[in-house]
Amino acid sequence: MSSLRQNLLKQGLPPLPEPGSHPTTRSTSSGASYGRKRDYSVLPWKNYFEQVQDVNTGGSTFRVYMRGNTGTKIVFLHGGGFSGLSWAVLSKCLTDIIDCQCIAPDLRGHGSSNTDDDSNLSAQQLASDVCDIIEELNADGSPIVLIGHSMGGAIAVHTSLQNRIHSLVALIVIDVVEGTAMASLNTMHRVLQDRPTSFASYERANEWCVKSGYVRNLESARVSMVGQLKKAENPTSTPHQSISTVNEDDAQITVRNSTSCLVWRTNLQASSQFWEGWFKGLSANFLSVSAPKMLMLAGVDRLDRELTIGQMQGKFQMQVLPKSGHAVHEDCPQKVAEAISNFLKRHRLANSVS
Repeated sequence: MSSLRQNLLKQGLPPLPEPGSHPTTRSTSSGASYGRKRDYSVLPWKNYFEQVQDVNTGGSTFRVYMRGNTGTKIVFLHGGGFSGLSWAVLSKCLTDIIDCQCIAPDLRGHGSSNTDDDSNLSAQQLASDVCDIIEELNADGSPIVLIGHSMGGAIAVHTSLQNRIHSLVALIVIDVVEGTAMASLNTMHRVLQDRPTSFASYERANEWCVKSGYVRNLESARVSMVGQLKKAENPTSTPHQSISTVNEDDAQITVRNSTSCLVWRTNLQASSQFWEGWFKGLSANFLSVSAPKMLMLAGVDRLDRELTIGQMQGKFQMQVLPKSGHAVHEDCPQKVAEAISNFLKRHRLANSVS
């Protein structure tokens, strides 16, 4: 593995694809393949979430995926470029363990949400959006747990400090630390430039997702990658096109498997002006939140000095899952669900499913 790849993985960034890594079956020296080809087809969100709702807040409409009808409301905030579907497998695992309601919105400029300005991904705007969504969905004032991954973890902290979520009872941040995040900003452009710009089909996208290590869990990749892509405005055609369909909501979406058919939904390169605002001051802000807190990391090397001191002083609980990549909750959904459920039960915020 190259030193660049090792550094990117250490910093918790999406890895570069392995060069020449494309086979789906093992081959003998004679060229004959054996073993079963892996299934990279899309899994429908209905296998994991029970309903989807479009929440209107002023001039914006946010797509929100939900599971569960009783118990503490857990609001999941995805990372930059991801979508609410990133939490699909974890939500199912979690509701199998504890009585809770999982709420996973597509943030501004992501997934199927449409806003008055999809390009404004400032921390202040995203946190305000989250508050708006929660106020629309939590009229009864139920206890709220905020859980965020990467960019979403930073936004969860910003949201906690806005003092608009009066029923906030816990905060969980997944694999984002100010020190390593700030240090990695200079390499993020290179990471984004080196990933594919387009995919011929959802299946190809899912295959890249798993083989590159972007998400290591095939099941999660098959349900979540579709939320990160959109049809290209002017896809190039080929003489021999194949046509497949993908179920999204109740509609059949036709996908023409030609070159450049699918591109990334979110232009993360264009959001670079907001990156520093997401992460600057994050450690101090995280420690200042009065609600019970947990920091979940893929490796202890991600801790910066301020958080190391805070952890030694018992200001938050830390959970390390060293066999996962940056997308901890997608790579190890069952282990993450167990850690979250134990944390919430410890603070008497959730009960086990009877």
